[in-house]
Amino acid sequence: MGSSLLTNSAAMTALQTLRNVSSSLQTTENRISTGQRVATASDNAAYWSIATSMRADNAALSAVSDSLGLSAATVDTEYTALTSVVGDSTGGLTKLQSLLVEAKTAGIDRTKIQADITQIQQQMKGTAGAATFNGVNWLSTTATTPATFDLVSSFSRVGGTPTIGSITLTIANYSLYTSTQGGILDKVSGTASVDTIDISTLTDSAADQTTLSGYIAQVTTAINSVASAAAGLGAVKNRIATNTDFVKTLMDSVNRGVGQLVDADMNAESTRLQALQTQQQLGVQALSIANQNSQSILSLFR
Repeated sequence: MGSSLLTNSAAMTALQTLRNVSSSLQTTENRISTGQRVATASDNAAYWSIATSMRADNAALSAVSDSLGLSAATVDTEYTALTSVVGDSTGGLTKLQSLLVEAKTAGIDRTKIQADITQIQQQMKGTAGAATFNGVNWLSTTATTPATFDLVSSFSRVGGTPTIGSITLTIANYSLYTSTQGGILDKVSGTASVDTIDISTLTDSAADQTTLSGYIAQVTTAINSVASAAAGLGAVKNRIATNTDFVKTLMDSVNRGVGQLVDADMNAESTRLQALQTQQQLGVQALSIANQNSQSILSLFR
C-alpha cells in the first residue's frame, strides 16, 4: 500500500496497542492500590458475589462472637454467686449445715447459733440478689423473669437459609429465690425453707431434735441442688469458651477464603507493573515514529 495522508495504518496500530497497554496498566495500578484482584462485580461477577456473601457471613459471626462474650460474662456472674452460696467452712450452705449439726449438741445455746444462721441466710439472699449482669439475674427471679433463656452460640448458612444456634437454659434449675417462693432456698419443706430456718426456740427434747435433723437434711438437699446448678453452669461456661474459640477460628478461615478469591498477588502485580510501564514507554515511542510518516510525505512536495 502506498503512503497515505489520510490513513496512517502504522499510527493506528501503535495507538491501539498503546490503549491496550494503558488499560492493562490502569487495572494493575488499581489492584496494587486496593490490594484486590476482584474489587468490584465487573472484575469477576462470580467471585465478587461469593466474597460479598462470605463477608456478610463473617459479620454475622462477629456478632455471634460478641454475643458469646456477653453470655460468658452473664454465666460467669451467676456461677460465681452459686459457688459462693454453696460456701465453705466460713460461710454459705456448708457453714449453715455445720452450725445445724453443732446445734444438735445437748445443752448448747441455740440462740447464739441462730444469730450466725441469720447472718448466713441474709448473706446468701444478698449474694443471689447481687448476681445481676446487664439486668439479668437467674438466681433471684421475679414474675417477669422468663422461664428459659437463649444464649446465641453459632451462625451458619446453607444456600440462602441462615441458621442461628443457641444454648437454652431453664431458669428454674438455677433459681434460689423466686417471687412465689419456689426457689431452691425459699421453697418451704416441712415447716420452713432454708431461708427461714430458726432454731432459737428449740430445746433438747426428742421432738426438737427431730426438727433439727429435718433442717440438716433440708440444707444437705439444698447443697446438692445448688452444687448441681453450679456444675450445670460450669458446663455451659466450658461450652461457651469452646464455641468462642471455634467462631474466632472460623472467622479467620472465612477471611482466608475471601482472600484467596479476591486478593491480588502483589509480587505478580509488581512484576506486571514494571513490564507494562516499559511497554507503555515503547508504545509512545512507536506512535511517535508512526506519526512521523506524515512528515515524510510532506518532504515529497518540496
